[in-house]
Amino acid sequence: MSGADNVSVQGGGAWTRRGEWLEAMPGRVVTGAADPQAAVDRWLLETAGMPVKLHARLRREGGIQWKGDRLRLALFPYREAGIEPVWQELEVLYEDDFCLVVHKPAGMAVHPDGSGSDTTLDHVVAAHYAASGGGVAVRHIHRLDKDTTGPVLYAKNEYAQLVLDEDMREKVISRRYAAIVEGVVPPALKVIDAPIGRDRHHAARRRVSPGGQSAVTLILGREVLQGGTSLKVQLETGRTHQIRVHLSHMGHPLYGDELYGGPRWGLTGSSRQALHGEVLAFSHPWSKERLEIADPWPEDMLRLREELDGGTIG
Repeated sequence: MSGADNVSVQGGGAWTRRGEWLEAMPGRVVTGAADPQAAVDRWLLETAGMPVKLHARLRREGGIQWKGDRLRLALFPYREAGIEPVWQELEVLYEDDFCLVVHKPAGMAVHPDGSGSDTTLDHVVAAHYAASGGGVAVRHIHRLDKDTTGPVLYAKNEYAQLVLDEDMREKVISRRYAAIVEGVVPPALKVIDAPIGRDRHHAARRRVSPGGQSAVTLILGREVLQGGTSLKVQLETGRTHQIRVHLSHMGHPLYGDELYGGPRWGLTGSSRQALHGEVLAFSHPWSKERLEIADPWPEDMLRLREELDGGTIG
């Protein structure tokens, strides 16, 4: 867990950033304590939910200071980005001292794949901070397929990265997608629970396989169109190509998903899968406030829906 074991984490509340330091006011739980330093440690671990290893390192390095009624934490040290910035327009959906959520366009990978040639979202995000002097090394918390659009969550410091990584493992971070698929998806299909593994006949593909990793996809809503079905889909697990594999396995491949047998987009001429992250929900790593970040449908999927609803795809 992100804090001490068997503790209900409430969050650190409001904060103020002053350069590399965060300032917070825990209140009488510390100011009224006989031993303020011990009370600070309890508050950080049990209320704020500070990761234990980070707390130990900050204590060791003098990164936790108590002055009067204010707690100062060295949470924002200067860090090199670790990736070359690439200047390109970036659509920011949410940002504060801990987190960044940006829209990922189609045709762009989230991170480098080792080829060294592609501009990725990580490169563009690095440029977002290089413009203001650098010193912020953001790290993506989850990924989207190259041709899937939607919000991507980044951590802006080590504290946020440790907490959000743990939240991903504990499935606290929720992702809801919009998908447009071939055929009429029956109302009875609400859960797809089928393990996913590699396809030994195709290096880029995944497939439903008894020996694969557990994978669960929820269908939360549907709209039947003349030429297909528009779905609201939520992931309980995050396997590679999970939504694409599961829906194809059930006989309803995504429009544009040629890798998994989906039809092309007709009038739009698009070759990407019709999959978009609509909503990203997560608990703020410091305050624990539940945040829901919406990302409106991109134009190509809006056009596809209109075409299908009018029966013009074919």
